Amino acid sequence: MNYSDEDYDRLQKAGKRHLWMHFSRHGSYDDAHDIPIITKGDGMYVWDAKGRRYLDGLAGLFVVQVGHGREELAEAAAKQAAELSFFPVWTFAHPNAIELAERIASYAPGDLNRVFFTTGGGEAVETAWKAAKQYFKLTGKPLKTKVISRQVAYHGTPHGALSITGIPALKQMFEPLVPSTVHVPNTNFYRAPEHGDNIDDFSIWAADQIEHAILAEGPDTVAAVFLEPVQNAGGCFPPPPGYFQRVREICDRHDVLLVSDEVICAFGRLGEMFGATRYDYLPDMITCAKGLTSGYSPLGAMIATDRVMEPFLQGDNSFAHGYTFGGHPVSTAVAMANLDIFEREKLNDNVRNNEGAFRSTLEKLLDLDIVGDVRGDGFFYGIELVKDKATKETFDDDESERLLRGFLSKALFENGLYCRADDRGDPVIQLSPPIIADQSHFDEMESILRAVLTEAQGHL
Repeated sequence: MNYSDEDYDRLQKAGKRHLWMHFSRHGSYDDAHDIPIITKGDGMYVWDAKGRRYLDGLAGLFVVQVGHGREELAEAAAKQAAELSFFPVWTFAHPNAIELAERIASYAPGDLNRVFFTTGGGEAVETAWKAAKQYFKLTGKPLKTKVISRQVAYHGTPHGALSITGIPALKQMFEPLVPSTVHVPNTNFYRAPEHGDNIDDFSIWAADQIEHAILAEGPDTVAAVFLEPVQNAGGCFPPPPGYFQRVREICDRHDVLLVSDEVICAFGRLGEMFGATRYDYLPDMITCAKGLTSGYSPLGAMIATDRVMEPFLQGDNSFAHGYTFGGHPVSTAVAMANLDIFEREKLNDNVRNNEGAFRSTLEKLLDLDIVGDVRGDGFFYGIELVKDKATKETFDDDESERLLRGFLSKALFENGLYCRADDRGDPVIQLSPPIIADQSHFDEMESILRAVLTEAQGHL
């Protein structure tokens, strides 16, 4: 929908006065700089209040798997709201929550059969940590409370999830946080010169850092390891071959729970319902959200194995934890309809069949001096930008600020591509389009990126 100049100005004024946006530098929005206002979505594209169209290269925020404007999802929400708008799953249930839990369990690997609903990914991560701590208290190991996660990894904004997060700049203003978190190296092979081209040695080394941390902290104090199948922050780090299998062995050896944080990676992003399936490992818990409803209604979940659930089934034990809107009737109805689309349109197959074309299209950008690496899997890629391609020299903080926020973010958007220019780690551009994308969309992304990155090289 296009807004008149009068209505547009009214929205800008009200937005600047009253809306507290997330992760936003509000000082950037003055009389000369407008807030981008998105008003419509259809398929792979969104439109702003001035009627300009943008290719959604980030699926909103790694969320809108089936694309924008799916009327059947809106209709599923409306139908459910008219029938039962709300009831909690606190000692009660409703059919949608039961049926969706059963369906999710049918997709999950192994005996991950128990589904605890939340309203988002950060809450799912909080739930998994709390469940791990109580599990060990109930099984006679009360000192096992600590969590190990990876450097630069993002796991959410609630205090527990933020403590697990491995990005110091996001944490400092909220300290003190929840204690007992330890961070180990991630799987950024591009930044591992000591291993040369030997990715197998790197895989063993990276996994073994987790065991070193467990031994340093004391195995009797470590409850869980939280890992994303493909690490998001830092720019899409896939696991090297054998990494998760070795981590699984390490966790089993020291009786530590393995949590697969799949808030981004689940539901099609990697061409499977779960990233653990893609990389052939069996976690003790999975956290998920985003793609479960394709963003048409908020919903997340923590999925646990029968082993993790077992002590909670004994006597009068209870997991004293929950969220008012977890398992919401409307959200669970939308999730069921969303998963119907996945199956009917074979969207996981679309990702697996086209990921090679997506990668090869993005790899064309490697002929630019500023592009150092293209990495990822499925429909989830990062393009690392470098100052010197031969040495892999990166940009300093000031250069990165001017490159990403001073130029790239704005230029990409103005040229019709919504994606993420990110400096949580080395500077990267992230691409994670709706999983309905095809070659025409890959080509459009590459064309816009090439033009803007070429211009960026000129500025540098």
